[in-house]
Amino acid sequence: MWRNWSRLERVESLRLERPRDADEVQAVVARALEEGRRVKAVGAGHSFTGAAVAPDIRVEVDALSGILAVDEAAGRVAFGAGTHLYDLPALLEPTGLALQNMGDIDQQTIAGATSTGTHGTGIGFGGIGTQIVAAKLVTGTGDVLSVSETERPELLPAVRLGVGALGILTEVTLQLVPRYLLQAVERPEPLGAVLDGWDERVRAADHFEFYWHPHTDTAMTKTNTRLPWDAERAPLGRFGRWLDDELLANGVFRAACATGKVVPGIIPGFNRLVEKVSGHRDFTDASPKVFTTNRTVRFREMEYAIPFAEVPMALREIQALIERKRWRVSFPIEVRAAAADENWLSTAHGRETGYLAVHRYFREDHREYFAAVESILRGHDGRPHWGKLHTRTADDLRPTYAHFDDFLAVRDELDPARVFANPYTERVFGR
Repeated sequence: MWRNWSRLERVESLRLERPRDADEVQAVVARALEEGRRVKAVGAGHSFTGAAVAPDIRVEVDALSGILAVDEAAGRVAFGAGTHLYDLPALLEPTGLALQNMGDIDQQTIAGATSTGTHGTGIGFGGIGTQIVAAKLVTGTGDVLSVSETERPELLPAVRLGVGALGILTEVTLQLVPRYLLQAVERPEPLGAVLDGWDERVRAADHFEFYWHPHTDTAMTKTNTRLPWDAERAPLGRFGRWLDDELLANGVFRAACATGKVVPGIIPGFNRLVEKVSGHRDFTDASPKVFTTNRTVRFREMEYAIPFAEVPMALREIQALIERKRWRVSFPIEVRAAAADENWLSTAHGRETGYLAVHRYFREDHREYFAAVESILRGHDGRPHWGKLHTRTADDLRPTYAHFDDFLAVRDELDPARVFANPYTERVFGR
């Protein structure tokens, strides 16, 4: 039995495989072809969708991990595709390299993160898929395919973000940068002022994001500035980090969410209390320690990517929706930005992008709230995050992706028998 982190998806697979290398992945796929079975690779299970649901054969890729090759001159490192993001700082320590950008969760595998379009924030930076310069995967014909700038380069824009529909990634080579520090400045600010200055604030910072707690008028902003590795550090103290990030952000917040499910009327007051007690933090540390946070309160999430300039209007529409419906929403809305990129199924393909992510506590019914917000964001030509909840299908996704049919053609080439299909891929790509 397998279930994902959000506890929304679960399946009892017919068989579980744990291959130790690419040859064993090939053998799994070859056997599946002989049996007429389907195969799905599973990483950390952190996607909220059914992208990794495997009714037939589940392939756990944890053993395909670690550094496989280093090109220090070029700043490139090849990793086993099952390497977890939280292992990268220690693995990369001897190389003096780091990811150029990260999201705020590091539980995923590299394969899972790129396959679903994981991203961070920063108008000059793309998601992890934009950092991939080469990859190896076992296709639906049982072959090992190498894709790089010199081998089948036309496939890179598809393979970097394939939603698990093109094959099982076994190796991924990332273009890295010299390691660096981040100075983080976190402070509450008036929401209206942040929205009015959205374009200026984002473009003036290396990395800017904010959270808005419904029922308040405050944005909790976070501005990260990149600094040289030898710059002066000012990390959070152990007690301060525990107090803010563990006791308050996880322990107290979990209790408030659980209580709010039973007594929704307390939620606006709690959110306003958070607004008042959230203070100013200014600290400097190694980039992974600033980018990522530890989240132990379980939730469901939907995230949409819309044209960058439309973020203020869209958030104000969501704010008005919550007030009009008199919903009680305990989780904040997260707002970020990213550079345009060339990956065919990237939510930032061809346009500077703003991201709005809505959440509900995992014991609450998220459906009405998410559906209403999704309707608003679709009105802004929104593209759903491939690993987060949405209701879109192939027919209505096609118009917002210029290379949607090109991706399907690659799928036909690499997986003609649909060995890697499951109900989710059939919904978003068709059969």
